[in-house]
Amino acid sequence: MPSSPDDPPALAFSTDNCTVGRSMTILGERWTFVVLREVFNGIRRFEDIRRHTGIPRQVLTNRLALLVEHDILRRTPYQPAGARQRHEYRLTPKGLDLYPIMVAVAQWGDRYLADPDGPPVEFVHRDCGTPAGPVMECAAGHRIADPRDVVPVPGPGARLLGDHS
Repeated sequence: MPSSPDDPPALAFSTDNCTVGRSMTILGERWTFVVLREVFNGIRRFEDIRRHTGIPRQVLTNRLALLVEHDILRRTPYQPAGARQRHEYRLTPKGLDLYPIMVAVAQWGDRYLADPDGPPVEFVHRDCGTPAGPVMECAAGHRIADPRDVVPVPGPGARLLGDHS
C-alpha cells in the first residue's frame, strides 16, 4: 500500500517484533491479570485463587501454566499435614516487574470504574502509609506529568517495512 505524506511516520515500520504485541500474547487474556492480582495480594494456592475469583478450573490451570512457562510465576511445593504435596505460585523477578502495571490498571479503574463509595483497594507506601502510584520519568530523572510529553521514536530493534535483516 503506497504511503501518503499525511501518514504517521510509524506506518513505515514493521510491527513483526513489537514488544507490546508480544507482551499481550502472554498478558492480554481476561483472567491473566486477575490471577496476578491474587498472587500480588498473597493468594498463592490454586484452590484459594479459584475460590476467590470464580475462575473455571481449566482456565486457571491454563493461566498458571502460561505464567510459569514465561517465568512470571514459579511453582513452589508445600505439603499440609496429612495431605499430599501441592504447589503454590510465587512471583519471579520478571513477575514482580509487572506490579507497577497492576497498580496503573487499578488506578485507571479507580478513576473511571469504581463504585460511588470509592476504590476497593488502595496502594500505599509500606514505610509511611501514603498513597503510591506509578510515575513516568525519563532516564535523566525528569518527572513527566502529561503523557503527551512522551513520544515514540524508532528504537534499536526498529525495522522498516520490507526490511528482513
